[in-house]
Amino acid sequence: MPLLDRFPRHLFSQRGWGLLAAGAVSLVAAQIMGRRDLLSLSVLLIVLPLVALAGIRLVKPRFQVYREFNPSPVETDAATTVRLAVARSGVGGGRAIMEEKLPARFGESPAFRFPARSATGGTSRYEYHLRSARRGQYLIGPVTAEFTDPFGLSLHRQAIDDGDILTVTPAAVELPVTGLAGARGNDGITATRIRANPSDDDVMTRGYRPGDPMRRVHWAATARHGALMVRQEESVTTPEATVILDQRFAAFPGSSGSGFGGTSAQDSHEMLSSSTFEWAVVAAISICTHLAERNYSLRLLDPRGEPAFLRSPSAPEPEAEEFTGASGLLSIAESLAAIHLSGPHHGARERHVARDHGGQESGPDVFDDQLMDKLSAHRMRGPIIAVLGRISMAEARALAPGAGYGANAFAIIVSEKPADSEEALETLRRGGWRAVAVPASVPVPAAWSHFDQGGAAPATAAADVRRGAGVGR
Repeated sequence: MPLLDRFPRHLFSQRGWGLLAAGAVSLVAAQIMGRRDLLSLSVLLIVLPLVALAGIRLVKPRFQVYREFNPSPVETDAATTVRLAVARSGVGGGRAIMEEKLPARFGESPAFRFPARSATGGTSRYEYHLRSARRGQYLIGPVTAEFTDPFGLSLHRQAIDDGDILTVTPAAVELPVTGLAGARGNDGITATRIRANPSDDDVMTRGYRPGDPMRRVHWAATARHGALMVRQEESVTTPEATVILDQRFAAFPGSSGSGFGGTSAQDSHEMLSSSTFEWAVVAAISICTHLAERNYSLRLLDPRGEPAFLRSPSAPEPEAEEFTGASGLLSIAESLAAIHLSGPHHGARERHVARDHGGQESGPDVFDDQLMDKLSAHRMRGPIIAVLGRISMAEARALAPGAGYGANAFAIIVSEKPADSEEALETLRRGGWRAVAVPASVPVPAAWSHFDQGGAAPATAAADVRRGAGVGR
């Protein structure tokens, strides 16, 4: 038997290879001895496995596979349960050994027998768990099945489904409360008093709606109309926040497609990322979660003023730039799952841009009028937060005026050498930004705490944070 183990198992089983070997020996013996009965036996021994092989490939069993992830999408370092349901949908019977193909990062692929012992209604159900420490989109599956003929002579392995995409989103970290909202307050709700003229008799009113507080009932108008009327002089508005996410290849040196991030399931290639960009992605989802919990509506842009997720293969709506509520936050998380660095040499869709002496993208495409127009369209409706990679002086000068369009403006530069960003930081601060530069080794909450409303003044706060938490300016 050890000799038979050396034969390929994708054609015949050990029994099938044994019959073929016996047939070959019988054929040689028939030739030597001149025995017709041995010749007939050798033909039978050789033909039987070949017929079984042809039959199992011509009559292929058909299956239906249903795959469910719970939860889906799943955050990094969190477990998701994969539930499989396999049912035979065509002719054929017998048993099969099945295996769920998994990306290498998930470890050994699970194998199971069909039908399962607990099969009900012709459907076998299986369950296993997955966990990923890296964000990305991963192709889970397909299920491959190994069939054998009724005599156990031949084998055939085939995929019985196409697999499904598991989206792993970056996990948000809790951020300390900071003075982001300025005059709007930190709760994300602004009460704005609108009065047509000084007289209380002339305030704007409308009909009472269920849920309106009785303190807003305008009794004079109620008496005139014969129905409950409420004041409209107080309106609650939802503040907005704009997040600029830098994703330029040149802004994150040391970028690599092999050591960071997850896999883009569409092309099975590693995402182009780096340790600093991964920090920026975690910062972006943490900031968005922090603001969404305070009832902010969110708008996400890239340095060119385009939708931040325009080039993300995992974005449900790549051209969307405004997000609200829990569903909007979920869409942001999914969009960040497979977002990657992009640049003039990374795809034909990118524009060609000039480079300055430092090798970074510059020119009118970055932080230009298109971005400023987007910021001015929401002038003073809330804070502007920029999560940036390395920027040049020219880019800092172009971005600096953008602070004038927000109630407050905050910039975090993540860089391998934060000290190299000192001049860019000073340029941003002179333009009105509260800015800090950090290495990727600093926790996101430590960098975020720089923007504490009671913290140091913008010109000196970076040094204070550096002394307390290892943050470089």
